[in-house]
Amino acid sequence: MANFYTDNPELKHYLTHPMMEKIVELKERGYADAGKYDYAPLDYADALDSYDKVLEIVGEICAETISQNAEGVDHEGPRVENGRVIYASGTQANLDACRKAGLMGLAMPRRLGGLNFPITPYIMAADIVSRADAGFENLWGLQDCAETIYEFADEEQKQKYIPRVCAGETMSMDLTEPDAGSDLQSVMLKATEKEDGTWVLNGVKRFITNGDSDIHLVLARSEEGSHDGRGLSMFIYDKRNGGVTVRRIENKMGIKGSPTCELVFRNAPAELVGSRRMGLIKYVMALMNGARLGIAAQSVGLSEISYREALQYAKERKQFGKAIIEFPAVFEMISLMKAKLDASRSLLYETTRFVDMYKAYEDIAKERSLEPEERAEMKAYQKLADAFTPMAKGMSSEFCNQNAYDCVQLPGGSGFMKDYACERIYRDARITSPYEGTTQLQVVAAIRHVTTGTYLH
Repeated sequence: MANFYTDNPELKHYLTHPMMEKIVELKERGYADAGKYDYAPLDYADALDSYDKVLEIVGEICAETISQNAEGVDHEGPRVENGRVIYASGTQANLDACRKAGLMGLAMPRRLGGLNFPITPYIMAADIVSRADAGFENLWGLQDCAETIYEFADEEQKQKYIPRVCAGETMSMDLTEPDAGSDLQSVMLKATEKEDGTWVLNGVKRFITNGDSDIHLVLARSEEGSHDGRGLSMFIYDKRNGGVTVRRIENKMGIKGSPTCELVFRNAPAELVGSRRMGLIKYVMALMNGARLGIAAQSVGLSEISYREALQYAKERKQFGKAIIEFPAVFEMISLMKAKLDASRSLLYETTRFVDMYKAYEDIAKERSLEPEERAEMKAYQKLADAFTPMAKGMSSEFCNQNAYDCVQLPGGSGFMKDYACERIYRDARITSPYEGTTQLQVVAAIRHVTTGTYLH
């Protein structure tokens, strides 16, 4: 039986990095959950075994179900009926398989229905899913929005929404508008507080990935008369409450199975997350950093499948009496693809470890005061995460596009045909550089860390 985890020993190499022992120790609070939950690990070896087994399930579902549905989903795509999104049949089958296997809410705490995974094995799952179908990763990976609810929402909201995500409900982050793309401080979707203290949302959002999800995080203007980021707050919108319709699904070049929606909010009931006026300044920045790590994983998964498709073709295709991989020009192409894949994956998991370290300390700080050395370590890793996240997203997405290009180039004319997966991979890869912050914006975010040498420490 094919498995996209066990057929790739490099993943286990990163899973067993020496730094993981401390990460898991912090995440598990010294394995304090062992007596409360029968699936909580007893020690580091037990935790690694748990990650390994779950990733094996991810690998099996990706190889046997998600990758098999990818071509059909690309052809069928989602559609809109009566203001609601109907997924392609293969997408629905993929979601059902992930729900049945308990692969939603991986990084959430056990008390809220999750598996309490660190970011590193969760991102590893995203890497594997992206190899199977990058478009589906957009739906599955948006469970990461629950991290923002966990970090910034009150306890009642955590208890209300996070178990639903862990049970398999989908999420979206509704940020972009027709006149507010990268410039999110221009967001104008209006949030109005009613006399009873509840909120309603009115306006339009555009380019919203999985826009008809069950639970939305929405950036909206809560301060009357404001025109910059200080007037924006973050809200949770629950699809069960009504008030939002899908006007249309964008007709995209790639990632066809992922519905990119234009949404209309008409007095949609919503709940404020955290403090007013902090929506963009604090909450969306945290949300975007998580999303950028997800796109880096998506890019690595696409690089992986590009390399594998090209390598297989080069070994099987014979010209002039021998396999084309024996020709130096072809061998060089394959070697460069592998080098770009390895570099991207190495940078991705270096970044996830930094994120894991500072997030673990942040979470501990909610329970007790950190010791001075713990606080210093948290700040050091947060600085490294801030430096490495834009570099990981920028570099891996550019390398992914180059690998997808070579995946089409290597088979010659055949790579341009829909008989091969190359052309779909090429179309899917193209979005990784523009969305969740263009490569140029990643350069802007990373450059001060490069010039000041953050990455050297």
